[in-house]
Amino acid sequence: MDEELKKSILKTGTTILGIVCKDGVVMASDRQVSLGHSVVGKKNFVKTRQLNDYILMSIAGQASDGQRLWKVIPAELKLKELRSKSRPSVKQAANLLASISFSNIRQPSMIPSIVGSLLGGFNEDGSVELYTIGIDGSIDIVDDYDASVGSGMQYVYGLLERQYKKDLTIKEAIELAQEALKSSTQRDVGSGYGIDVFTITKEGIKKEVEQTIEPGYKDDK
Repeated sequence: MDEELKKSILKTGTTILGIVCKDGVVMASDRQVSLGHSVVGKKNFVKTRQLNDYILMSIAGQASDGQRLWKVIPAELKLKELRSKSRPSVKQAANLLASISFSNIRQPSMIPSIVGSLLGGFNEDGSVELYTIGIDGSIDIVDDYDASVGSGMQYVYGLLERQYKKDLTIKEAIELAQEALKSSTQRDVGSGYGIDVFTITKEGIKKEVEQTIEPGYKDDK
């Protein structure tokens, strides 16, 4: 991997995660936007967004590039649906995102596009899938859990490695996602200020948790 790309990854302050369980998928993220390692740019940026009726996407990286992807992906999926007269699958949506990410990182630019993503959704047959898309356009289906390239992933992985089980229910996965995010926001300087947790099942996409972390002061005595 290019050395400049490695440096950019280290500047990606975020925690996003996806957990596959027996009833569906749970996706979650923090809300902090960091400007480098020294300044908090925003405290209420929701990094997991519903793109259409059946697709959910989380971003880790440059906010502007992520926001552009949130606009482009649903538009391209709608065009594909109109042309083919059938709804694109979750896999097709993930491959589209991977293709765009692949092209973006390889176009000459003063500011390269640095975005790692998680994309989940449910298909027309009721099956639920989760994919991880690297900043280089690589794509993998997730069959357990993933935390992409955010700075909080090392804290999330440590907890999930010990507590994840294949037969987790949606309720258990929500609780695990919250614990993982809380672990990250306590120690990672690039993550914090709130958490959002979503579920994807054959019934649809639902926001389960929406919490704000508010700093405060208290007397030691």
